[in-house]
Amino acid sequence: MKIDLQTDILIIGAGISGIGAACHLERKNKNKNYIILESRKEIGGTWSLFKYPGIRSDSDMYTFGYSFKTWDNPQSFADGPNILKYLKSAINDFKIKDKIKFNCKVSHVNFNKSTNKWTIKYFDKSKNKERTIESSIIFSCTGYYNYQEAHLPKYKNSKSFTGKIIHPQFWPKDLDYKNKKVAVIGSGATAVTLIPAMSKLTSSIVMIQRSPTYIGAFPNKDSVSTFLKKMLPKKFAHKLIRFKNILLQILFFQSCKILPKLMKKWIINNAKKRLGQFPVKPHFEPNYNPWDQRFCVAPDGDLFKCLRDGEAEIMTDEIESFYNNGIKLKSGKKIEAEIIISATGLKLLAFGDIKITIDNIPFNPAKSTTYKGLMLSDLPNLIFFAGYTNASWTLKSDLTSEYASRLIKVMDKKSYSSFVALKNGEKMETIPLLNLNSGYINRSSDIFFKIYIPSPEPTPNSIIVHSEYPNLVDSLKALYIKYL
Repeated sequence: MKIDLQTDILIIGAGISGIGAACHLERKNKNKNYIILESRKEIGGTWSLFKYPGIRSDSDMYTFGYSFKTWDNPQSFADGPNILKYLKSAINDFKIKDKIKFNCKVSHVNFNKSTNKWTIKYFDKSKNKERTIESSIIFSCTGYYNYQEAHLPKYKNSKSFTGKIIHPQFWPKDLDYKNKKVAVIGSGATAVTLIPAMSKLTSSIVMIQRSPTYIGAFPNKDSVSTFLKKMLPKKFAHKLIRFKNILLQILFFQSCKILPKLMKKWIINNAKKRLGQFPVKPHFEPNYNPWDQRFCVAPDGDLFKCLRDGEAEIMTDEIESFYNNGIKLKSGKKIEAEIIISATGLKLLAFGDIKITIDNIPFNPAKSTTYKGLMLSDLPNLIFFAGYTNASWTLKSDLTSEYASRLIKVMDKKSYSSFVALKNGEKMETIPLLNLNSGYINRSSDIFFKIYIPSPEPTPNSIIVHSEYPNLVDSLKALYIKYL
C-alpha cells in the first residue's frame, strides 16, 4: 500500500476539540509532528456548521474557552460568530493553520500490531482522490453528533402543511421569518435559544413542548468577572474566573444530585420570579429531577422575558398531527403557523462513522468500554475527545489533551511505541459514557459505555492504562481538582 504522508499524530476534526488538541501539542509536545484532517472546508465544527438565529454556547466562555487562552469579550455566553473568532485567534496564536488539511474525509483507519502504527485512508475532495497517511497515534476529535443527518420525527399529515418545515441543523440562508407565524417544536437548548432570538421579528412564535425542561437564568455579564479583569493581570484573572466558575458548576450539579427536591424548588421559584404573571405550571415544572436530563441556560433570562412581555407563547402538549395551516395538538388546540421549526434534537454518531479495524479485523466501539472517557478498551494508540454532559465541553477536551501530553512524554522517555486500555476479564458494572436520560442519548444508548478496571501488568514496549478511581462521581471530582 502506498503511503502518501507520515506523521507522529493525526488529529481528525478541526472543531473546538481538534484545534485545542493541536494547541496543546504546540505548547507541550513540540517534538511531535501532527496533521489535522477536516472533512469540511472550514474550521469550527458545530460553530461554523449551525447557522440558526441566536446560536450560542450554553456554558460560560471562561470554562467553555481554553485554559491557555483568555476570553476577553465581556459576554459570558458567546454567540457562534464570536466563538469562531476565538478559535481562529487560537489558530493564529499557535500557528497551526498550515497543519490543517481541509475537505479531507477519513473513511477507514487500521492499526497494525506488528508496527504499532495506524494506516488512515481519507478522500481528498479538493484533489478528487483517495490518499493514505501513516501515524503512530490518532486523536479522534469528530465529536459525537451526526452532522449529515438530524433527528426528525415523523409527524402525522406533515405533507398537508403548506408552509415550510425547518430543522435548525440545516437552517436555510434565505429563510425569511419576518412578520411570519412560527411554531418551534422542542424544549431543549436549541428551542430555548430560537424563541428569544426570533421573537422580535415574527408576528407570532410558539414553543410546543411535550414535557418541560429545567431552565436557569444566568447573567450574560458577570460582575465579579468584570471586576477581577479590571483589577488583575489578564491571564491571572482568566485562571481565577475559570476556577471560580468550574467550582460553581460542580457545586450546582452536586447539589442537584444530593438535594434534588430543594434544587427543583429553587429553580422553579427563580423561573416564577422571572415570568411575572405568565404561568409556571405546567410549562416549567418537569416531572424529573434536575440534571437527570440536560439543564438549559437562558442568558439574562431572555426566554422568560419574551414570554413575560407577550412576544412569545409556550404550549405544553403533544402533537396529534399537522394540518394545512399549522399544528393540531392532542388537547384539541390548533397552532397556526407559516414556518414550523423541528428543534427535536440531534443524532449521535461514534467516530464520525469511520470504519475502525485492527490488523484488518473490524473493531466495534459499541462493544467496548471506555477508560477515563478518552480511550476505548482494546483499541491501541487512539484517544477520543468527548465533552461532559454536565459541564463545558472544552473543559473535558482540555483535560484529555493534558492527559495525552503526559502520556506521550512517558512513552518518549521509556521508548514505548503503543498504549492500550485493557479489561481484566472480570464482570463489572458499566454505566453509559453519556450518563443522562435525554432523548438524543436514549436513542443512541448503545454507542459507548464506561467501566472501571484494576491495574494490569504492563507488557514490553507498551503502556497498559487502567482506572484510578472507584466510580464516576469520584473520578470527575478527581479530574477537576487534579488538573485545574
